[in-house]
Amino acid sequence: MQKIENFIRRSVDYVGLALAGVLILMVLNVSFDVMMRYTFHASSVGMQEMEWHLFAIIILFGMGVGLQHDAHVRVDFVYDRLGPKKRAMINIWGTIFMLVPLALLILFGSFEYVQDAFVSNEISEDPGGLPFRWIIKSMIPLSFIFLLYSALGFVLTNIRKYKEAKL
Repeated sequence: MQKIENFIRRSVDYVGLALAGVLILMVLNVSFDVMMRYTFHASSVGMQEMEWHLFAIIILFGMGVGLQHDAHVRVDFVYDRLGPKKRAMINIWGTIFMLVPLALLILFGSFEYVQDAFVSNEISEDPGGLPFRWIIKSMIPLSFIFLLYSALGFVLTNIRKYKEAKL
């Protein structure tokens, strides 16, 4: 079980590093767009759309990275007063009964949404916008598969913490 936990942790960290690269690309994209708009009075719809595409990737896949690093939202003023065993139990049951069902709902609910975009070869409605909108929409199910993968690692980590914790 430890090997699986370590493998998941490493692979989620690699995705986190890739997201750091995407963030740098987004900052460069926004900087270039702002410079073009205010210095040369020229703007590109495609560049503006690329900003929100990159931002969407960061947010969607960042959920799984944040979960692994315990950087997700919870009621800390209650959680912090609990012992390690109770924290681990809250993390395990919260993940199984709250996160997993919601992630599965969004995952399976997004297939038709992505398929419709792919079949219709959806493009931007704005002149000069980006084509192939189905590519960014396909990040929704992929990111929730990744979130479920990260949740598995999170549960395994908390099972180990529960076993190691003393009352």
